[in-house]
Amino acid sequence: MIQSIPLKKLISSPRNVRKATDALADLQLRADIAARGLLQNLVVRKATRGKFEVEAGGRRLAALQALAEEGTLPKNHEVTCLVIEGEESEVREASLAENFQRLAMNPADEAQAFAAIIEAGASTEDVARRFGLTVRFVEGRLRLAGLAPCVFEALAEGAITLDMAKAYGAISDIERQAHVYAQLQDAWYQITPDTIRRMVLDATVRGSDPRAVLVGCEAYLAAGGRIERELFDDKASESWIDIALLEDLAQKAMDDAAKRVAEEHGLAWVRPTLGNYVSHDLVEGLNRLPCEPAPLSEQEARELSDLEADYDRTAAILEDEDSDESEIAKAEEELVSIDRAMRDLNDRPPVLADELKSEAGAFLVLSRNGEPAMAPQFYTDAEVIDTDDGAVEPVDAGADTKRKSGAFSQRLLDELAMQRRDILAIHLANDPALALDFMVFTLADADGHDWRAKKASTLVGSVASGPVAGFEAKDAPASAALAEFAASLDESWRAGETDVERFERFRALSDEARSAWLGHVVSRTLVASLACEGDRSAPLHEILGSLLEIETAHWWRPTAANFFDRVAKARTLEALDAAGGPELVSRYAGSKKAELASAAERIFSGNFIGEADVKTRAGAWVPEIMRFGSPEKPVEDETAAPVEDETANEIAEQAA
Repeated sequence: MIQSIPLKKLISSPRNVRKATDALADLQLRADIAARGLLQNLVVRKATRGKFEVEAGGRRLAALQALAEEGTLPKNHEVTCLVIEGEESEVREASLAENFQRLAMNPADEAQAFAAIIEAGASTEDVARRFGLTVRFVEGRLRLAGLAPCVFEALAEGAITLDMAKAYGAISDIERQAHVYAQLQDAWYQITPDTIRRMVLDATVRGSDPRAVLVGCEAYLAAGGRIERELFDDKASESWIDIALLEDLAQKAMDDAAKRVAEEHGLAWVRPTLGNYVSHDLVEGLNRLPCEPAPLSEQEARELSDLEADYDRTAAILEDEDSDESEIAKAEEELVSIDRAMRDLNDRPPVLADELKSEAGAFLVLSRNGEPAMAPQFYTDAEVIDTDDGAVEPVDAGADTKRKSGAFSQRLLDELAMQRRDILAIHLANDPALALDFMVFTLADADGHDWRAKKASTLVGSVASGPVAGFEAKDAPASAALAEFAASLDESWRAGETDVERFERFRALSDEARSAWLGHVVSRTLVASLACEGDRSAPLHEILGSLLEIETAHWWRPTAANFFDRVAKARTLEALDAAGGPELVSRYAGSKKAELASAAERIFSGNFIGEADVKTRAGAWVPEIMRFGSPEKPVEDETAAPVEDETANEIAEQAA
């Protein structure tokens, strides 16, 4: 029965299946209701003392109550509700059905709700049919409900991902699930679903396994480990049963080895892994440090020189058309031998500069023969900066420059930084007086200052390379203007055959022509930067941008390809809110991401029908990190707003 009920008589039901929500999506829902009203009835059930419990629509109820609190709605606002009656399982099923059409539920909430419905007598096929799901999906959620309590609780709290929970569920033995979960609680390294799956599924390992070789049979048996042998098994093929114990012993052995290696090499840290290589997830967030191979001794240098001469002599035989087949065959064999000898001399372990060791670390891997081996690469968890020669140096550990994770991908940040650099460059190229001041200041200021300080320019004449190799925003106005500016330069002086002659010809150019060259050579040294704190910050660029009065919106417009397809939907909705407020947000909140990106491109290019003030704001909008502002008040780093749930990235798909 449909009935209008005063808002003050509505209360949340304890039977509502949703236990987790998303703050950002809730704000968007509130804006949508404020703009368009409540589009779908609440589902309620009569309670005591004239109250009604909201069985489905708890998020909408909270949004209505918040709007009433702020005065947007009267406290006695009439809410259209569907009043239902029935058994508790039927009410819970209605709540579940409602929530499946809204913000994606926490998988743990889904699992409990499915289990409750099936306990009331429904089958998995019934549940799948009622909610338009596959039987496999329902069965997968039911397996989650059967996880070890500690694992299920971690999923419900968001401590582990759904993929991790599925990895624990690869076996039905909840005791083993709990044991593996407890083992991984103190792990310092990043745990992946593959790691979990390997630990729960490995019932036994062979005696030839690198972990078994590392620990040794005696130590394993002394710790209580068990070994099974078939009639014809040897030590390599025997089965070691207690994997968790073996993993623990192997990890401790690697920890001890890592401490010894760190002391031996004078490194800040050495982190062990039971894998035979350093995986990407282990080095995520770390920065590589430059290191060169150990220098050759005089004897080795002479040997390498002789080998190179032998290589050239032998290669000449292959290139000579008059060489017979026997000579060619012999030469090919010799080249293989010479190449191997040269590789042995050149493939030398890297040597790290002494001044970098206090910040440096490395990884200790477990080789296939069961021996700890240090991977030939050094890292630092401190922030690093580029030096003039392209190397990197660690920043002072006391400085607050730690990179912040965020809602923008690193690739997008790098591309935006390079495009913003071009905008600054074309302005600086057209102001040679400022370029000259900047060049002289930068060269003078480099004397006697901290060599580790972040630089705003490479000012040695070379072109600054961007963080993304090969990327070029050819269609961007600033990049096109830079190319046109470079094409207009007077290059007649290049005809000189010697540097002296070229220098004299250059000095003979007009003041205007030489000034253009000044702006060009200075502007091309600018590094890629963004108006935020962190490793893309260059405060001196903000000063230059302010002096040049740059309006970024005149030179760069956000499109689906260069921005909206690359960010979370919540970011696009925030941009729409800045241009048109909650009304514009609610108009597109239900769009798919691709549709939303295309719509945003039209809106921010001005190619849409709308109010004049909305079009003006849309035409002037750019992400704050792309603007040029005062260095005294740096723009809050947009990368510092982490999106901790995929639901926040896809909020429009679930918004009411």
